[in-house]
Amino acid sequence: MHKRQADGRTGRLDRKTSRAAAGERRPPVRIVLASASPRRREILEKAGLRFTVDAGEYEEDMGLHLPPHRLARHLSGEKAKAVAPRHRDALLIAADTFIVFRDRLLGKPHTAEAAREMLSALSGKTHSVITGFTLLDTASRKRVSGSVETKVSFKRLTGEEIEAYIATKEPLDKAGAYAIQGVGAVLIRKIEGDYFNVMGLPLSAVADALKKFGVRIL
Repeated sequence: MHKRQADGRTGRLDRKTSRAAAGERRPPVRIVLASASPRRREILEKAGLRFTVDAGEYEEDMGLHLPPHRLARHLSGEKAKAVAPRHRDALLIAADTFIVFRDRLLGKPHTAEAAREMLSALSGKTHSVITGFTLLDTASRKRVSGSVETKVSFKRLTGEEIEAYIATKEPLDKAGAYAIQGVGAVLIRKIEGDYFNVMGLPLSAVADALKKFGVRIL
């Protein structure tokens, strides 16, 4: 199952944007990835985009009482806003990914115990991976946000398999305690939706959003 939700906002145009609207050519847009995730960086690099990275220091608040898709979009928007003051004329890309399992949000485990608990809960069951993303043009203040959901089904895991996977250290700091692009791929029975969304950035949806800013991957 593949779900996508989106919203767009446009703020007041500054002088530079007004000149562009009047027919003057704007310099090629400078793209900034507002994320420290090596997986998001890899996805954009493989898509052929040229960009710089500025992760910012925004800390996600998973305790906000918002529906999952709305929360994902909100958190990605806050990440973009956090680095915006440092980039006066750039297109920012920010994202936030988490797991939803039985109405519970699963973030990133920071200990082996937390990873063990998550993997044991997900074993033999299906969960949702939701990524919210925001594109923000700091010159015009135009903003587009969206969210994508992918269903992931785990194999039934033995205790030995869980311990062996934890021993690789891969589960730590990964949403849901696994990395689909790594050894964690062997835990998965099937996925329904965007594979890249599970990695942390739904490339197809982001590519569509980039077109609204005059940036095309194809």
